[in-house]
Amino acid sequence: MTLREIQEPIKARYREAPDAARITLRATGSTTDGALSCSVDLGRALYAAGAHPGVGGSGSAACSGDLLLAALAACAQLTCQMVAANMGLDGLGISVSVEGDLDLRGTLGTADVPVGFEAIRLRFDLSGAVPAERLEKLKERTERYCVVLQTLLAPPPIEARWSVAPD
Repeated sequence: MTLREIQEPIKARYREAPDAARITLRATGSTTDGALSCSVDLGRALYAAGAHPGVGGSGSAACSGDLLLAALAACAQLTCQMVAANMGLDGLGISVSVEGDLDLRGTLGTADVPVGFEAIRLRFDLSGAVPAERLEKLKERTERYCVVLQTLLAPPPIEARWSVAPD
């Protein structure tokens, strides 16, 4: 069964019942051992996370920046693979890499520099024959439909709420 055949009934359902396409994803962080590590529960998997060595972490687990870049890499990789499959670009090798630059002085509060990534680079490496016009379509559709890329390019409002439970 092709990807198009798998997705067609899903697309038809969303056309008939647009609210069926609306989902909420969740992730929950919990303390593990001390201030420099935590676990992140996605409901389907549990991941270890830790502070980057540049802010005192051990480096034995992915830091939050790693996880952000990994989410972008995974989304871009899967989106490109699915777009290529739907375009009939069989046998195309696709590899995505992501890297980002940040100044840890911002996180540590030791200098008046922004906290967070200053630049993120997303690279698609393809192997196989792709005509120029098809490559442009693959590029345009991949970037348009990559959820994480679009979220980073046009961030949604973020609401932070705090609650304190009594001892």
